[in-house]
Amino acid sequence: MSLVEAGKITLKEAAEKIGLSYRQAKRIWKRVREAGVKGVIHGNSGNPSNHRIPKELRQKVLELSQKCYGEFNDTHFTEMLTEREKIGLSRETVRKIRRAAGMGPKRKRRGQKHRKRRERKAQEGWMVLWDGSPHPWFGPDLPPCCLMAAIDDATGGILAARFFAFEGTEGYLWLLRQIVTRYGIPISIYQDRHGSLKRNDDHWTLEEELAGRQEPTQVGQALRTLGIQPIFALSPQAKGRIERLFGTLQDRLGAELGLAKVTTLAQGNALLPAFIRRFNHRFAVAPCQAEKAWRPIPKTLDVDRAISFHYPAKVGLDNTVRLGELLLDIPPRPLGRSYAKARVEVRQLLNGSWKVYHQDRLIAKHPSTTLQEPIRAQRRNRPQAPEANSYNWVYQASAQPIHDKPSG
Repeated sequence: MSLVEAGKITLKEAAEKIGLSYRQAKRIWKRVREAGVKGVIHGNSGNPSNHRIPKELRQKVLELSQKCYGEFNDTHFTEMLTEREKIGLSRETVRKIRRAAGMGPKRKRRGQKHRKRRERKAQEGWMVLWDGSPHPWFGPDLPPCCLMAAIDDATGGILAARFFAFEGTEGYLWLLRQIVTRYGIPISIYQDRHGSLKRNDDHWTLEEELAGRQEPTQVGQALRTLGIQPIFALSPQAKGRIERLFGTLQDRLGAELGLAKVTTLAQGNALLPAFIRRFNHRFAVAPCQAEKAWRPIPKTLDVDRAISFHYPAKVGLDNTVRLGELLLDIPPRPLGRSYAKARVEVRQLLNGSWKVYHQDRLIAKHPSTTLQEPIRAQRRNRPQAPEANSYNWVYQASAQPIHDKPSG
């Protein structure tokens, strides 16, 4: 504009140099002649925006953030404002309000090492990932527990989840039964090398040595019965999707548990279904192929028997099967014949009840008892017990009983 005023260039040339239309350049030239250099500054500069958030609303957001939603991250807090408080603000606006008030981010993120990403499976039901996450879910003042969860690799949606006292066989069998009965039988399951999932001991029975392989764990036997391929991860990063899930759940679910003042396993499990529905709606993605890979349950398969605690045993001369301190009476065969010395299959179902099978025929039942984690290894130097009691070791509790255990 100074060059135009000095007559060195025309107004049209000035408009081209500053990248404006000739019409807009005429307006600026007029303001410069009237107000001098200040004429190039926008008229609203220094004035509050007409779209600014009212001070009262900003104060309310800060009060909610400090009093009720202090454990929520910025995105989660924004969602709660929309769902519960009926306050519609963007995530960036909420973040700016919090940072201006001196509230830092919930988690500081750092750069990660370079790793090759594994592509998702194309079909839902092709691969399931499951794991357990021990964590003080109900607050630092209460004992920690374990959230057991399973997700579908193709969609990232949560298939099943439940709180247990610790990560163990019961939790994995419960997850497996929920998946199979709700969706079908998956092709494979990606998992870590937890002792409930993989034999990590050096004990080999004579039968295992002759077969050239160790018998699987209780969960492994259920997977083998259902025809599910177990895939064992060599590092936590290999199953990064389930690991990231628990990071998100510790953030979001932990905050909602605190908001609802949940203090017990039963209360936490009652809150999970609604949370899972909202979580899947928010984070699950569509698979590449619409056709699902879940296999239907065969009509001849007894799901309760297949997904249960399995104990091979031999009937004693008194027609009983002894598992630790538990004594199972075996009724006589037809025509009053005895089952003494017969090899049987003892099953404890997930509801705690017992069933005894001989040659795939149910021959005895027993009322429910507390589910306990079985020992998964027998040392080679253990003295040989009488043959009728040779499997007693499998029912000795290797972990504390589950207190406050939910039914089902």
